[in-house]
Formats: sequence, C-alpha cells, structure tokens
Amino acid sequence: MAITPLMPVYPRCDVRPVRGEHCHLISEDGTRYLDFAAGIAVNLLGHSHPALIGAIQKQAETLMHVSNLYGSPQGERLAQQLVDKTFADTVFFTNSGAEAVETAIKTARAYHQAVGNDEKYELITFNNAFHGRTMATISASNQEKMHKGFMPLLPGFKYVDFNDLDAVKAAIGPNTAGFLVEPIQGEGGIRVADESFIKGLRALADEHDLMLVFDEVQTGVARTGTLYAYEQLGVTPDIMATAKGIGGGFPMGACMATEKAARGMTFGTHGSTYGGNPLAMAAGSAVMEVVTNDEFLGEVRAKGERLRARLEQFIGNYPELFDSVRGMGLMLGLKMKSEPRPFMQHLRDKHQLLTVAAGDGTLRLLPPLVIGDAEMDEFFDKLSAGAADYEPEAPK
Repeated sequence: MAITPLMPVYPRCDVRPVRGEHCHLISEDGTRYLDFAAGIAVNLLGHSHPALIGAIQKQAETLMHVSNLYGSPQGERLAQQLVDKTFADTVFFTNSGAEAVETAIKTARAYHQAVGNDEKYELITFNNAFHGRTMATISASNQEKMHKGFMPLLPGFKYVDFNDLDAVKAAIGPNTAGFLVEPIQGEGGIRVADESFIKGLRALADEHDLMLVFDEVQTGVARTGTLYAYEQLGVTPDIMATAKGIGGGFPMGACMATEKAARGMTFGTHGSTYGGNPLAMAAGSAVMEVVTNDEFLGEVRAKGERLRARLEQFIGNYPELFDSVRGMGLMLGLKMKSEPRPFMQHLRDKHQLLTVAAGDGTLRLLPPLVIGDAEMDEFFDKLSAGAADYEPEAPK
C-alpha cells in the first residue's frame, strides 16, 4: 500500500470541514458539527469573528512577512499588550506552542549560564504532562508513547508526580535549573494543579534561585476565565509559554519572561525566521483587543460555571458512564468510567458534536469562548442524546 500524500501520523476521521460559522464547522457534504473542541483550544473566537478576520485581511493586503533583522512595529505592539496585561517584561514570538516551550527551556538554562551556574541545566517536569512534539519537548514529557521511535531522548529533564511537592523537594539537586509545569494538565486529563503545590514550587524556586516555568499553551488567553491561569493560583512564574488561542486560529505562540529570567537571552542566542511576522502579530493583537477586558473575562467565567453546574447535574443521570467534572473556566473535562475515545467518536459520528479525548479517562470540552445560551443548549441536547444511545464496549 502506497503512503498517503499527507504523512500518515494522524488517525484522521471522516469529518472533513471546509467552512466555519461561529461555533459550528460545516463539512464537505454540508453536515454541521457543534464545535466543542475549537481546534484543541485554538479557535477561541469561533470560526467567523469579524474583528479577527478583518485584522488578518487588512494586514495581508499590506505586509505579511519581513525578517526579524528589521524593526517590527506590529511585534512591538503585541509585545506591549502582553507585557501590560501579564507578569512579563519581555516576549519572544514563535510559530507554535512547542517552539514557545523550547524557548522557555532555553531561557531557563540561559539564565543560569548567564549568572555563572553552568552546572544548572536540568528541569523537573511532571508525569502525564504534554509539552509538544519536538525533541526537547518530548524529552520533557514522561510519556513512552511519545518517546517510541525517537530515542535517545535529550538529557536535562527529571520526572516526578504532578501535585506531589515532597517528590519535587526530593528531586532537587546540584543540576536543577527550575520547574516546568502546566497549571492544568490538558492532554493529561484536565488535572488542575493544587494551589498549595503551585505555591510550593514558587517558594522552592525563590529559595534555591530556580526558574518557575509555566506551560500555558492550552490554559492561556482567557480559556480559564482569566487571561492566564496563573492569576487564579496566586503565583507568578518567571517564564511562560503561550500559544493555541493567542492567534485565534492563526499559528503563533510566545515565550514570556521577567527581565531577570531573560538575562541570558541576548543578541544571537535565539531566533526564528517566521516568528513575529506581521500577519501573526495582527491576528494576536486582534485577539488581545477582544479578550483583555473584564466584561469578556467575566462572561467566560460565568459560562464556565453554568456549563460545569449543568454537567454536574447531567452526569447524575448516567452514573455508569461518568465519574466527575473538573477544570476551570471553559477548559473542562468529563472524567469517564471507561475509555473516552469511543464516546468521543460516538458523539462526533452519531450526534455531530466535536469534543477531544484526553488522558486519565477524560473527555475534554473546549468550546469557543464566544458560545452563547443557544450553543450551550444544543450541546446538552447532543450530549444527552449521545449518552442515551451509547453502548460502551465490554472490557476485553
């Protein structure tokens, strides 16, 4: 059998979207799907937001790409928007979340090199994490399925259990440079970090002059009801990776850092041909203008609370299927009592509802942040019908 023109690394399903309308995707054959996947937390303004489309169209007509050898009015504008609204003093723009995490790893190591701690290069990371698909980011993730076929891994990472502060303390050694953590493990099953755990990491970082690095690729850009999830956990990171929703669907990411943390990132230490291109910057600025106001963020929190409350009431009708609801804002997970992927496929194929399977037996619900009551009601109609006619496979 000949290989397909698209490299066969994805088990692609039969849904073939060609158009989007607000919170729906429309396939080649005209089938409409309610999108509670949002491109895996990317399309936070839905699929036809006029401000985002207008900004991209206007910039595409003007200037799409120039080298980073030149000044960037567009990049300076978005960087200032991010600096004004976050802990960060400086920003490096990337094309993806994996690149943003790569930059964060390099920034953490470069800090220690710059202050003369050449032996400090190791980041403590957490079991069931997902940080990307590059060599460094799969090495940072303790998941055998991501490692297979790509050995040897890169050195410089030590894995401990998520939410286990004692294990972190035991793992700190002379080579420790910092901690790399998702405040909510997305791919790992919408597992929220305990506030005491996150505050404990911050205290350890301060005590030992280590870098606290947050991976907010999935949690960021208003997804949890604040611009970034760290705001709800009572801590500030030194370095943070962001992507997914930051471009509203246009591919981009960023690594953000304090002035102290970025002291090693000087001329020639890092770069990107496409990162920070004017088209991406226009998309990012348009997204920021929509989401960085109290009214929008308050609505995300209110929608998240309504969705969660209705889910918790709903799962009581199907105790054999569902265990619990978890997450923050509009990043929610349905913990199931069986493997979630078959149920995800059932909802998609029989009821035209798009969700995302995750680890720890969890079904992810990641709707566009612009959903309204009509989409919420449609979601529960489809979820109810899907649960009612779903027949889990018998354990083998």
